[in-house]
Amino acid sequence: MKILVIHGPNLNVLGKREKAIYGEKTLDEIDALLKEEEQILNVEVVTFQSNHEGALIDFIQEQADSAHGIIINPGALTHYGFSLLDALVDSKLPVIEVHLTNIYRREEWRSRSVIAPVAKGQISGLGWRGYIAALRALAHELKGED
Repeated sequence: MKILVIHGPNLNVLGKREKAIYGEKTLDEIDALLKEEEQILNVEVVTFQSNHEGALIDFIQEQADSAHGIIINPGALTHYGFSLLDALVDSKLPVIEVHLTNIYRREEWRSRSVIAPVAKGQISGLGWRGYIAALRALAHELKGED
């Protein structure tokens, strides 16, 4: 079972970028934790990051036919990434949206997600642990486990 974990713009600078807001862990460290969890859950995790919406869309289109679900942190594309939204819809895969921070406790413009209406769920404000929670939830659901 293959689960795509997609990281949007600026997530490549985690660990350097506003640590008080986004935390100390780097994206490589988060991906390594997801790979550890992959072993426990007996799933395949494929991670991808880009600062470019088109590259994210290309990745989804290239991988969708062989994947079973998507976990995505769209970064700032959360608020206006309609092309990304279309690619997620077209994939016909279950999607869980993840945000490191609680987008509802920040600036008003950050609280609007164009992705949320098509996502099975959204995890916001748990830092890097949100990715692990999303992976566990999606893996168990895809396996039909309660």
